[in-house]
Amino acid sequence: MLSKNDLIQYFENGIKEKGHEKIGTEHEKFVYNKSDYSLIPYRGEQSITTLLEEFIKDEWKPKFEGENIIALSKDNASITLEPGGQFELSGAPLNNVHETCREINNHLAFVKTVEKKMNIGFLGLGFLPIEHLENVPHVPKKRYSEIMRPYMKQLGGLGLDMMHRSCTVQANFDYTSEKDMKKKIMVSSALQPLVTGLFANSPFHDGKLNGFQSYRSFVWSKTDNDRTGILKSMTGENFSFEEYVDYALKVPVYSIIRDGNYINCLEYTFEDLINNKFDQIDSDDLSIDDWADHLSTIFTEVRLKTYIEMRGADAGGYRSLCALPAFWSGILYCSDCLEEALSIVTNWSYEDIISFRSSVCEIGLNAKLKDISGWELAQQFLKISTKGLESRSNLNTVGENEAIHIDYLYEIVHKRESSATRLKNLYEGKWNKNLEEIYSSESF
Repeated sequence: MLSKNDLIQYFENGIKEKGHEKIGTEHEKFVYNKSDYSLIPYRGEQSITTLLEEFIKDEWKPKFEGENIIALSKDNASITLEPGGQFELSGAPLNNVHETCREINNHLAFVKTVEKKMNIGFLGLGFLPIEHLENVPHVPKKRYSEIMRPYMKQLGGLGLDMMHRSCTVQANFDYTSEKDMKKKIMVSSALQPLVTGLFANSPFHDGKLNGFQSYRSFVWSKTDNDRTGILKSMTGENFSFEEYVDYALKVPVYSIIRDGNYINCLEYTFEDLINNKFDQIDSDDLSIDDWADHLSTIFTEVRLKTYIEMRGADAGGYRSLCALPAFWSGILYCSDCLEEALSIVTNWSYEDIISFRSSVCEIGLNAKLKDISGWELAQQFLKISTKGLESRSNLNTVGENEAIHIDYLYEIVHKRESSATRLKNLYEGKWNKNLEEIYSSESF
């Protein structure tokens, strides 16, 4: 039978030796038919299944659920499908940002060859710009069809939009002790709204402007209060593995998987299951894999597993995909830089952070935190990140350090123009309000 100590130990097992920390990057993209810009279906001649089969020819190993391919794996990386067919590369744990960019570049280069063969495109945006929710095809994965879709309908809000019409880029980082985890969690939770503003890239939905810089982030705020947002405990100085366990124990469980079947547990928390309150689940049969599955259904802006996930950024183009892990690496993987960042965010209250996040969704880095504009904060933390990246001294083949990968963010701050603002200006100007232009402009 699982004990609380077992659940805490799960996180302790994630502790890495100092100097051996890795970087993982995950990015999603919409896959569309170039003839009419509609999303491609799961099955058919021009479909997600056909696309996956092209990757299988390139020695990716398929994972099936019944007869359906739901994922691929190769060289410690994986390709997975979000509910609306969003195509996600979850990269391998790598040593530096140069390697991360090389991995992304290689992936996109292969994608281009498939693109030509199938007459499809891959769009890097935080939210689907034109297609209406009812027209989005569904991936036939049991967790989505049997659990999440009915639950999101029951909750109301914008959960179905989150599932089917949003895309993100995510970066993952290691911790070397519980104390190190606490510092990284505190800094990254406080800075997540700033990152949302820097990477804001979803000003459209249903074929028109929506009044937001990051509509994706707004949608997440209207999804499921039990498992989303920024946890207050994560912004405090006393956060611990045990405190996160206490939180996760009280989150409703989507499901427990047995023999390939999903047992709906949404009326019960993980604590209820451990205490044998659900007669379909024997507490003695619960495993640490069940705990790990449960943790993967917690969607906070910063998520703790055996590593730390940064989840606050809209999906975007190639340079943004490299910039996200670079920004965080400079702050989190440099001890002095982490301490400098910590000394700043310690002065922010939870209410300051939440208010800033709410404003950033709508007006981006024009929002203020304690009377300081988001643009000023971005400049301040970019400098900290740059110091960290330079101190890591990881050089590419032409002798450049990892700081080159945040040039994209410096350009945004210098112009005071997010990708969302750039797209809005194009839409109202050069594109003459023809939103179909976004597909040629923003595709990989």
